[in-house]
Amino acid sequence: MLGMDKVSPDCPYPGCFFCVMKEGNPNKRRASILKFFRELPSQDDDGQVLPISGLWNTAMAHPNDPEFIELGIFECMAALIWKGLKNRRWLSHDQNIYIPYYAAHIIGSYTMNMEEFAETAVHGGVIPPLVELLRGRLTWVEQRVAVRALGHLATYASTFPAIASHGEILELSIQLAMSCLEIVYTHFYQYVDRRLSYHCDLLTRGMGGVEMESRKAEEWASQLQCWSLQLINCFAFKPEFLATICKPEFLSKLPGMWGGLVNENSPAGIGLLRTICHHKLGRGPVANCPGVIEALCNIARSSDDWQYMAVDCLLWLLQDPSTCHKVFEKAVPVLLDLSEISTLGDHKKFGDTIVNLLPECVANFTSVAGRNSLGDRMKEQIEEVLNARQRLKLEKNMPKEDLHIKQAAALVVKLEGNSLFSAGNIAGAASKYSEALSLCPMRSKKERVVLYSNRAQCHLLLQQPLAAISDATRALSLHNPVNRHAKSLWRRAQAYDMLGFAKESLLDAILFINECSQSNDPDLSLRQNKVPDYAERLVKKQMRAAWLFREAAIKHGGVHGEGDIGDMYGQETDDSEWETASESDIGNEGKDEIGDEDCDWKNDGERKSKYDKPSLKGTKRGPSNQFVGYRR
Repeated sequence: MLGMDKVSPDCPYPGCFFCVMKEGNPNKRRASILKFFRELPSQDDDGQVLPISGLWNTAMAHPNDPEFIELGIFECMAALIWKGLKNRRWLSHDQNIYIPYYAAHIIGSYTMNMEEFAETAVHGGVIPPLVELLRGRLTWVEQRVAVRALGHLATYASTFPAIASHGEILELSIQLAMSCLEIVYTHFYQYVDRRLSYHCDLLTRGMGGVEMESRKAEEWASQLQCWSLQLINCFAFKPEFLATICKPEFLSKLPGMWGGLVNENSPAGIGLLRTICHHKLGRGPVANCPGVIEALCNIARSSDDWQYMAVDCLLWLLQDPSTCHKVFEKAVPVLLDLSEISTLGDHKKFGDTIVNLLPECVANFTSVAGRNSLGDRMKEQIEEVLNARQRLKLEKNMPKEDLHIKQAAALVVKLEGNSLFSAGNIAGAASKYSEALSLCPMRSKKERVVLYSNRAQCHLLLQQPLAAISDATRALSLHNPVNRHAKSLWRRAQAYDMLGFAKESLLDAILFINECSQSNDPDLSLRQNKVPDYAERLVKKQMRAAWLFREAAIKHGGVHGEGDIGDMYGQETDDSEWETASESDIGNEGKDEIGDEDCDWKNDGERKSKYDKPSLKGTKRGPSNQFVGYRR
């Protein structure tokens, strides 16, 4: 293969790299590897992709092994990328088309954990050829591994300046984050017969058909976007780059950059927004984008690991006197719904933090908008939360007998509400549940979860989705564990569906299914490990509506409307019988049954089908104030 000293007697290739790796003498082995890395870029022999592929496997399996780093692998990989960019004849010969991809991937794997390796890579000249790949000099497949490698290099304090010195990297990453889904759709996904064969082989390692290629293309497109965001995020920690990042066109698209359900460890658009909002220079542009604020509010109510990021953004915007008045009316009601969360992941006293900051937020708002600017409903909501804290303090000193009396009184009123609901008086039932909430002791969290969830159901039937979302969120905040009350998840999923929020509805529906699969409640447990058909159908509907390539497909004529999308994973579905959320709530001859413990969940009947829950995990922030855990 290449000029080396050691040859296995069974190997037909003189100087085979794999034979060199078997050399028992460490000094001879190191010398041969060093020579291999030096000579490889100048060789034109066939079969070069084999050792590169072997190096790729080694880098993936042992990214912290320093041997190849010390022997010049980075210089070798940089030279190979340059060769592919400058010598198209060589690139098109044999299987050399794969080499730039593998070379960039090797650089990214060896720099993802070790800062000293990253420093060696920068000194080895890897940044300029990676930037050329980022520009799109080859294809989106090479862009994917280039942005991954550059993102790793940008996370370290010692190597970030070298990345930042290439001013175009940030601009290229922003453009790539906005356009990559369309690029992958038009250059690969849309036309099966035009797919480059080496792309298909890389995506599926030569073992997949059209369906697997399409699924992997979605995953890689998601990674391309998420890794672009991670690279931008490294710049966003530096105030001098915020003006470039905080342009309305980009900010408005950020909430939608969520990576589907495949990139579990990426901070996605919300993570970048959190970094932007942490700095005063970033909060102004964010506050001027109403769509971004609405999306932050939806994410703040969500039941996934990104929730705390959105809450941080809203709190920082409210604490800033220059932005508070722009977001107050949308953000405060959301935070009030979350005020009774005790612990959220690693965040202790989560709700207390929100309540303690309320007076400051109100003061910031009234200082700009005036004391009379608070609407009656807003005042009522704020007073309700503050009074709830006062009620809780008073109840601590209240005799147990008095608490039992209050609880019994709340139960009586709740049962009256159930009766009204069963009789079809939905508004009357909602009023009774409100009365029961005012009577129920604050420490009776289980009972209050049920009351909020019941009232959410009433709001659904009264065509009041915003109120239903608010009550369902309050029930989920009170529940132990937080965000895991199945019936409230389902009601909120339906309410989001009514408002056209596909992603939010999808996440709640998936969590609902997951909770059902783990529940001991005979109403909620899944017979034969199957899922209610109405839940499965809602999930399928929202997966189509939130499909990663939907916008690109509509733009390029692949989709003209929801009915044209079909099942993006190869199955044809018929939505002609799909009921709207308001219709699907009505069962049992037009009335949703409310039992002794809660509203009946069986809103669409007893139809069931299998569905496995994808997971969606966020990231945590390390001491360096950078996102950690995204590396792949």
